[in-house]
Amino acid sequence: MDSRQLRYFEAIFEKRSLTTAAGDLRVAVSALSHHLANLETELGQRLFHRKPRGMEPTAAGERLYIHAKAILRAMQAAERDIKASGGEVAGDVTIGMAYSAVKAIGVPLLQRILTDYPKLNLSLSESLSGATLLHLLAADVDMALVYNPPADIRLKSTPVLEESMVLIGLESIIGESGRPIAFHDTLDMPMIILRQGISARALVDDATLLKKLESKARFQMNSVQAIGGALIAGLGCAIGTRLFLQEYIDSGALAVRPIIEPELSRTLHLCQMAERPSSYALEAVQQLVIQLVHDAVDRGTWQARKVE
Repeated sequence: MDSRQLRYFEAIFEKRSLTTAAGDLRVAVSALSHHLANLETELGQRLFHRKPRGMEPTAAGERLYIHAKAILRAMQAAERDIKASGGEVAGDVTIGMAYSAVKAIGVPLLQRILTDYPKLNLSLSESLSGATLLHLLAADVDMALVYNPPADIRLKSTPVLEESMVLIGLESIIGESGRPIAFHDTLDMPMIILRQGISARALVDDATLLKKLESKARFQMNSVQAIGGALIAGLGCAIGTRLFLQEYIDSGALAVRPIIEPELSRTLHLCQMAERPSSYALEAVQQLVIQLVHDAVDRGTWQARKVE
């Protein structure tokens, strides 16, 4: 198996057509088919089902695609890094961020990249925390800001801040704003939470508490707009951070109550794949992201505690 075979396989997988992939790669269809056949023979697995309307990946093909993307991305990063060594920070870096992180540092990050690293091309992807982690594991991004990532030997994780969680909703639903509420009392509220699974880890990392919330939840949804709209409409309340719905809180549209017994918190981590080689560009962006997060905490933009 070599890099050319992987590039050819990646193109076939993404185009689902030998003819279209061959056109993009500027190679003959027969040559592309020959390389695919050799790869399948070497691996001892069929990678595609040949159908009249195109190529359908097998389970082995789906798995190889994940590996191929990571390998090719690492090779490209290594090439860029060596060529750029001793010179300016340059190249392509893709970073995934949870919604709250984009609110706090998204624009400052873009501004600093323009002024400090004009030859660096930054791609910024926003999603809920669980989806952001999946993008990293699938090699769609080079690094990711993720809340409460699971313990995983594939990840290199650096904690950068810790946030306290609060109860958010109309005062008519949650009670007097600013008055602490015990966690067990929140279970009697009409709760709206993130959907079960990896996204819900961003809410609370304690599995026991999370199960209690999930069992009592009125709605589960993975949409910031939907959650905010539902709270304003008085359909329920939510556990989150002040930054998550800062505009509604600042305007007085939504009330906030600190949660106690126990206090709930979550930790933001900057994550990269452990086996993926770093580069000067990646290191520069990583340092800049951590600096911007800590600056946002110092300014009070991000009401959290730095982890250094």
